[in-house]
Amino acid sequence: MPNSIIAEGKTTNEAIENGLKELKVTKNQVNIKVLENEDKRSFFSILAPRIVKVELTLKDDYQKENVEEIANNKSTQPKEYKKCSEEDLEKARSRVEAFLEVFSKKIGEDVKYDIEKTETGLNVNIIGNDATFLIGYRGDTLYAIQNILFAVANKGISNKVRIILDIGGYKQKREKSLELLADKIERTVIKTRKSVTLEPMKPYERKIIHSRLQNSKKVTTNSIGEEPKRRIVVSLK
Repeated sequence: MPNSIIAEGKTTNEAIENGLKELKVTKNQVNIKVLENEDKRSFFSILAPRIVKVELTLKDDYQKENVEEIANNKSTQPKEYKKCSEEDLEKARSRVEAFLEVFSKKIGEDVKYDIEKTETGLNVNIIGNDATFLIGYRGDTLYAIQNILFAVANKGISNKVRIILDIGGYKQKREKSLELLADKIERTVIKTRKSVTLEPMKPYERKIIHSRLQNSKKVTTNSIGEEPKRRIVVSLK
C-alpha cells in the first residue's frame, strides 16, 4: 500500500472519496491537502473541465498499525506462550474446574465440560443443548467467558497459562464458514475485477480470512477502519 497518493474529482469531496477508495482507508486515517480547489477558477477557464486534486497521506500511527496487523495475520503461527510448569498448569486447572463446576450447574442440567492440559495452557470445551446460548452473536459471549476463565486461572501466576475455550464445536464451524466465505469472495473479485469490502470482524476472524487468501495468485487482502468496525478488503493484485 502506498503511503501517499494524489486523487482527482469534480469537487473536493469527490476527490477525497476517490482517494480513500484507492487507499482503502477511512477519512480519519489520512492527512488531506487540497492541491487545486474548485473555487479558484479564472474567467478563461470557465469552460474547462472542473478538476480538483487532493493529496492523501496515511497517518504515521495507521501505517505502523496496518503493517503490524498484516504481518500478524499473515502468520499461521499462534501467539507464543511459554511452556508452563506442571505446578502452574495444575493450579490453573483446579481453579477453572472449581469455577465451571458451579457455573455449569447454573446453566442447565445437561451442560458438561472437559479440560485438557497442553504445554502452554488449558483447552476447555463446554457441551450440552443448554450451553449453546453461551456462544452469543458471532462468539461474543464465548470470548467474554474465555476472558473470565483466563483471569480465574492466572491469579497469582506470573508465567501466564493460555486458556482456549470452545462451546459445542463453535470455533471449528466458524472457521470453516469463514474459509468458504473467503473462497467465494476470491471468485467474485476475480470475476468482477472489483474490490469487495467485508462486514466488520473480530481480529481472529480477520486472521482466518487473511490466512486463507495469503497464497492467492490473483487477490490480496487488507484491513481498514478501526475496532470494533475494522473490515477486510479483498482486491485484485
